[in-house]
Amino acid sequence: MKIEQIYTGCLAQGAYFIESEGEAAVIDPLRETEPYMERAARSGAQIKYIFETHFHADFVSGHLDLAKKTGAQIVYGPKAETDYEKYTARDGEEFKIGKITIRVLHTPGHTPESTCYLLLDESGKPHSIFTGDTLFIGDVGRPDLAQKSTGLTQEDLAGWSFDSLRNKIMPLPDEVIVYPAHGAGSACGKNMSSETWSTLGQQKATNYALRADMTRDEFIAELTDGLLPPPAYFKENARINKSGYESIDKVMKRGAKALSPQEFEAAANATDALMLDVRSKEDFVKGFIPNSIFIGLDGSFAPWVGALIPDLMQPILLITPKGQEAEAVKRLARVGYDNALGYLEGGFEAWQQAGKEVDQIDTIKAATFDVRYAANPNISILDVRKPGEFEGEHIENALHFSLDDISSNMHLVDKNNEYYLHCRSGYRSTIAASILKSRGFDKLVNVQDKFESIIAGAVPTTDFVCPSTKTTN
Repeated sequence: MKIEQIYTGCLAQGAYFIESEGEAAVIDPLRETEPYMERAARSGAQIKYIFETHFHADFVSGHLDLAKKTGAQIVYGPKAETDYEKYTARDGEEFKIGKITIRVLHTPGHTPESTCYLLLDESGKPHSIFTGDTLFIGDVGRPDLAQKSTGLTQEDLAGWSFDSLRNKIMPLPDEVIVYPAHGAGSACGKNMSSETWSTLGQQKATNYALRADMTRDEFIAELTDGLLPPPAYFKENARINKSGYESIDKVMKRGAKALSPQEFEAAANATDALMLDVRSKEDFVKGFIPNSIFIGLDGSFAPWVGALIPDLMQPILLITPKGQEAEAVKRLARVGYDNALGYLEGGFEAWQQAGKEVDQIDTIKAATFDVRYAANPNISILDVRKPGEFEGEHIENALHFSLDDISSNMHLVDKNNEYYLHCRSGYRSTIAASILKSRGFDKLVNVQDKFESIIAGAVPTTDFVCPSTKTTN
């Protein structure tokens, strides 16, 4: 028996490849099929089943393409209705993979169809459980994502989650290994651990949601408290996973079109394509194509694309580091952005060599910011971090301008005023600066440094929210 967790940091997502005696199963695959097919080929195994724990909202699953290429059967738990052929398993139903068994445990709560898969080893002993978004390490799945599609309240779904955890998962042996679909960084929960697996016994001892003395009402109150709105693309990704999508091979072929600087410029002028620059933040601020937007591949690329580009059908033209063209197209497709039209051949250097117009963003380090702040404490500061980060500690008189809500809060800034932008590391502030720059805000200074470095000097901070400066939506 072999179990391999295939963890993708950009999405904080875990897919699983399970093999026994020449037969294999994949649980919650990402959009691309190669990782799973290559592992099956190395093991000399045939992928027999593709198990889905639920309709994922934060990425587009690879189940359809993988099934077409391997002949594997797509399996969902009860209450999963799709527009394509799949097998709907019964609660408690078992599937054989070589000498091991996968048992279906219907665990509604995160969504009505949420299902866990219990692996029984060769002797029939519970070995591990693949919990999807039902149980994370240190947390459980948020109960608000399926509200509108079901007519249920988040309290209804939270109550189902309580029942599922107590009746289906917690009675299992403490030594059972817990393999979740996500870890820290995912928006599918609130307080997920950076650990990507644990044991059920450890979770019973440390996970707030599995406290033995917790009542149902207490669970519902804790689970629903402090939920931030889900990213805008979640609803569309869930819909795609229910209805189907275009082949990943076609998406990759379309996006892999190399465009000369002249062709790239012509395509940008002839269409409403978004020019998306995915290089490092350091390279971007030194020079970029006017009106292009920065979201770097070396950060949380896919989630920020989903949060900031409202239309999944948006045509996209890519500016990438050399050799990263296909990677950029693939990462866009993972969250349903299938309309990449091509990339700038030769990268930004080719654009420069062609004598095309170039723009820049004034960027400084923490030490320079400290000097300027000391000279003028009344400078305007935009803190683009998340609400919890801002509330924990922020520079006095800074305006909270969360990157997630930048479009709806654009009216709060004045094009005639100079602003200093910062976040925790400089990644999000560079994204924000690129968006503001494309909207005609030219008086921007990006503080591209760690927040700890920014406040290490004489810059005063506060850990309470000032109602006159904090924005809410």
